[in-house]
Amino acid sequence: MTEFHAVGQAAPRFDAIDKVTGAAEYAADRVPENALFATVVFSNEPHARLTRLDTAAASAAPGVVCVVTAADVPVNEYGLTMFDQPVMLGLEHTGRSAVDPTVSRWEADKVALIVAETAEQAKAAALRIEADWEPLPIVTDIAAARPDDTLVHEEAGTNTYYELRVRKGDMDAGWAAADVVVEGSYELPYQEHAYLQVEAATAWIDEAGRITVETGGQWAWEDQQQIAHALDVPDEQVRVVYAAIGGAFGGKEDMTLQIVMALAARKLRDLGIDRPVHCRWSREESIVGHHKRHRATIHAKLGATNDGKITAVEAEVLLDAGAYNYTSNKVLGNAHLSVAGAYDVPNAHIDSRAIYTNTVPGGAFRGFGGPQGSFVAETQMNKLAQALNMDPVEIRRRNVLRDGSEGITQALMPDGVTLPEVIDACATSAQMDGELFPAKPFAPVASLPPSPTAVRRGRGFASGYKNVGFSFGFPERCEAEIRLYGDDDGETPDRAEIFHGGAEVGQGAHQAFQQMTSEATGVPLERVSGHFSDTATTGDSGSVSASRMTFMAGNSIRGAAEEAEKAWRDGERPAIGRFRYTPPPTEMLDAETGVGQPNFSYGYMAQAVEVSVDTETGHIRVDRVTSTHDVGRAINPQLVVGQVEGAVVQAHGYVLSENLVVTDGRIRNPRFSGYLIPGIGDIPEHVESVILELADPQGPWGARGMAEMPYITYAPAVIAAVHDATGVWFDEFPLTPSRVLAGLRRAAAT
Repeated sequence: MTEFHAVGQAAPRFDAIDKVTGAAEYAADRVPENALFATVVFSNEPHARLTRLDTAAASAAPGVVCVVTAADVPVNEYGLTMFDQPVMLGLEHTGRSAVDPTVSRWEADKVALIVAETAEQAKAAALRIEADWEPLPIVTDIAAARPDDTLVHEEAGTNTYYELRVRKGDMDAGWAAADVVVEGSYELPYQEHAYLQVEAATAWIDEAGRITVETGGQWAWEDQQQIAHALDVPDEQVRVVYAAIGGAFGGKEDMTLQIVMALAARKLRDLGIDRPVHCRWSREESIVGHHKRHRATIHAKLGATNDGKITAVEAEVLLDAGAYNYTSNKVLGNAHLSVAGAYDVPNAHIDSRAIYTNTVPGGAFRGFGGPQGSFVAETQMNKLAQALNMDPVEIRRRNVLRDGSEGITQALMPDGVTLPEVIDACATSAQMDGELFPAKPFAPVASLPPSPTAVRRGRGFASGYKNVGFSFGFPERCEAEIRLYGDDDGETPDRAEIFHGGAEVGQGAHQAFQQMTSEATGVPLERVSGHFSDTATTGDSGSVSASRMTFMAGNSIRGAAEEAEKAWRDGERPAIGRFRYTPPPTEMLDAETGVGQPNFSYGYMAQAVEVSVDTETGHIRVDRVTSTHDVGRAINPQLVVGQVEGAVVQAHGYVLSENLVVTDGRIRNPRFSGYLIPGIGDIPEHVESVILELADPQGPWGARGMAEMPYITYAPAVIAAVHDATGVWFDEFPLTPSRVLAGLRRAAAT
């Protein structure tokens, strides 16, 4: 093939103009002219048993075409990793189910889907649904759940339904060798995904007779399989197509509208109605109706010698799964691995548990358990550095994992551990030994400037690692197809097409796919076109999650290009190559000891943060962020920087302003007027992205995933910077002004 280099170019995204001009069509925009409209009816009951459900008045309401209920669900169960959730609640349920569909365990359990001529008519009819409930005790949080006095899931027999352990080394010896011990209890909050586009879907029966759902998600093939399971049809009778997706961050990995909209399409067909049906949630419905970043309670203990060498780590991780598992068992695994930090720990005792409550489910969210575990690990390390009067960078250098290191699960780290280089590069770029970055005057309240003596500045540091790819033995794969076109007698192709299932959720994945296809085939980038995220035309890519897609897609694209090149040399036109990439296997951890190889690759990061704190109002401004990442190879450097800056802003909201209020199982602030994501005036003043390209031995062109990494270490770095400025440690967040003031006052009173 012709020598041509597209990998490494900061090529503009091919979808950029449409997205900035508004021409791009998202799932909410793609409403057929003859569409019907649907509204989901939530139970509005955190914990109650349904005793009566009457849809007659709703069915008779003006404009209503049909009402979908549990009676229409052949297999009334779903779940990404466990079938522990009913598709719909109801009494007249005919389908089999692993979970009792008469019990609402969450305020957003679904009881009906109203289909009408207009959205307004569907919403009006929803108010006519009549339901009687027998109230059940509400399990409000982890503390209420642990005694098992009230079970969220009777079939589970306990609220603490999933556990992991690490037993490494000799804990007695580890504590005996410790000259200093740091111990703390930490509370980690919920976080709302707040993606730009809320959930929306259109469903119909296509020309091939397939139940078709057009939506926005993160794994079209998994959506297809869950729809097919619930409808009790073969997978190939279901087609899932993704329109443009306005952000996901893990929030669109699990089901929201997919199954119920597929049910509506099939019911309309059975009624002889050949019309598509469309549903779009409001922001309030979205915030109430999809999962969140898990809240967690973590207790940790860390021992070290006077020269800063870790001797022992002990931790208990309690993850609030909410009403259903979603991916809590997998998220728990990442928190479990990260709570000891990216360090050489000779002795460890870690217990991690996922616990059901009657609250909003926890699920996938950028970092996938890493932010919770790493916050604790890095805060513990920063407290240890303070206790030993040691530089926080130096204490990390003395303990950090390296090539040949044994991880917390007693397996060797995969080759290509670059944490020492990442830490050094971050410390150098941030000038950790120098003066703080010059900052403009801090005026958190424009009408009342702070007194100069009230503003204090500080700097914090954190480092870490995060897996690339699925973990713990989960089947990992990624498929690609490449077609090469050109003259029959041509030596090289003049056009290429890439067919790939990977979703574009705002990160630039499809641009990267086309650049990698260009690099692999030698076809110039402008002559590469793509077909994406359609189960009818593309293979199973796996989920766009776990920082895996560039790594996995790149390897599948390289394999498909090699197969297409063979076909080209054999004279086939078009020359078609298909390839399924399977990475090295991973292992489920031993149930008693935690021994096993959980991951095949990792990404590495370090961040330094500088802040200003107004001690009179409690306001915090982040002045400077130095975010350092080994990406192995930057497929598109501009997109890498965009990922860094976006993750920093998202993590900024997590640690400083986003306070989801949940009481008695209900979300109390389901609007952006009460749930405060950062605005343009709130984000860090200066973000420096330091990109290292130290090749991953297994990555395509050396690339390793990095999408989650800039998020994971931000909160502990900010907490450390606030401590440096004020002398106060905060073991819970978000650091809203009232929480900061309360913490400063408590410290002053002691």
